[in-house]
Amino acid sequence: MQKRAPQSEMAPASVSLRATVLCLLAWAGLAAGDRVYIHPFHLVIHNESTCEQLALQDQLVLVAAKLDTEDKLRAAMVGMLANFLGFRIYGMHSELWGVVHGATILSPTAVFGTLASLYLGALDHTADRLQAILGVPWKDENCTSRLDAHKVLSALQAVQGLLVAQGRADGQSQLLLSTVVGLFTAPDLHLKQPFVQGLALYAPVVLPRSLDFTDLEVAAEKIDRFMQAVTGWKISSPLTGASVDSTLVFNTYVHFQGKMKDFSLLAEPQEFWVDNSTSVSVPMLSGVGTFQHWSDAQDNFSVTQVPFTESACLLLIQPHYASDLDKVEGLTFQQNSLNWMKKLSPRAIHLTMPRLVLRGSYDLQDLLAQAELPAILGTELNLQKLSNDNLRVGKVLNSIFFELEADEREPTESTRQLNRPEFLEVTLDRPFLFAVYDQSATALHFLGRVANPLSPA
Repeated sequence: MQKRAPQSEMAPASVSLRATVLCLLAWAGLAAGDRVYIHPFHLVIHNESTCEQLALQDQLVLVAAKLDTEDKLRAAMVGMLANFLGFRIYGMHSELWGVVHGATILSPTAVFGTLASLYLGALDHTADRLQAILGVPWKDENCTSRLDAHKVLSALQAVQGLLVAQGRADGQSQLLLSTVVGLFTAPDLHLKQPFVQGLALYAPVVLPRSLDFTDLEVAAEKIDRFMQAVTGWKISSPLTGASVDSTLVFNTYVHFQGKMKDFSLLAEPQEFWVDNSTSVSVPMLSGVGTFQHWSDAQDNFSVTQVPFTESACLLLIQPHYASDLDKVEGLTFQQNSLNWMKKLSPRAIHLTMPRLVLRGSYDLQDLLAQAELPAILGTELNLQKLSNDNLRVGKVLNSIFFELEADEREPTESTRQLNRPEFLEVTLDRPFLFAVYDQSATALHFLGRVANPLSPA
């Protein structure tokens, strides 16, 4: 359809823990660049490091409601490590796929979790490179600090648990976040049981399955059918570019579903302007409430924060002009991190936005190469803690199924007062960015770009 566009936060129990949190929050506010960061690495490395380390509990409490203060600090620390890596990887992912597909989505926690899972199976130089990618230098002068992969993976599961548990506890919204790891191996490859068991610290479901890779197209179809049968999620995970002599495909599957309180699906599709001359008809959600909001007149974009729970929220970033999408993306997701969140203030808002159903799959090796981070695959790969057999990694994938929809419960009184003059009208009918953020774990669960809501991610 061708038409002319219109004009257009965790409270510690002691002083030392409070100081650690303040350090973490200060670190989180820095832009990703050539700076010196203060890392509380003692939370996630082995106690037998040659540096003096703080003795910690060996295992995290996996039930989010029973996490103690230190467990939450560890989850926050790992959440921020994932944020930094996620921002760097997101830039490459958006550059490679966003313009082509009209939408892109990435999960920083899934990226971090996948690489931490590979670190669990790595030795020697491969472990060194993976630890560096995860953001923790393994050697500094005479001090060696090895990540404890089990602590990291447990903390990541706590990060996920905090998001879901809060959604259920406060009754304000319904959030679903599920993670499944698929380990697809050639018939002659044998995975080590400690490795598979270790993955269960991160993902509730780990599925090792034997598969013939001699025909990659057939193998990809079998993987997709199997995962849909097991999970009910329809996600395509292409094996294009893999070698027929591959013996392992590692795929982290993530499904997120967020239901927005006091929002409803409009009866008729609405226009969404892909660019200044092209629009498409898309399903739209509409709701009112007091949301945090800020409009930047200098850089021409606005931010609206819609709460899922007391801690978790949806961040919506819209350029004032569709042509500024790349510029705003660089400002908000790459240069300034989330510093602009400090400028938000409460406003009574009537918000209209597309209902989102995004599916995407990407190869981490491609993104690492584009981000000029160390390669994790190749002839010198050492994953002997994963398998003693002749291991040839074909793909390291993240596959995401993201849904954002209206809450079907009875609307509150505020929802029926759309005509009140004090409501600010915010309509996302042009390209925008979004993020799902949880303050309790300082974790960005998803980063996304929507130039066309009807396009796959």
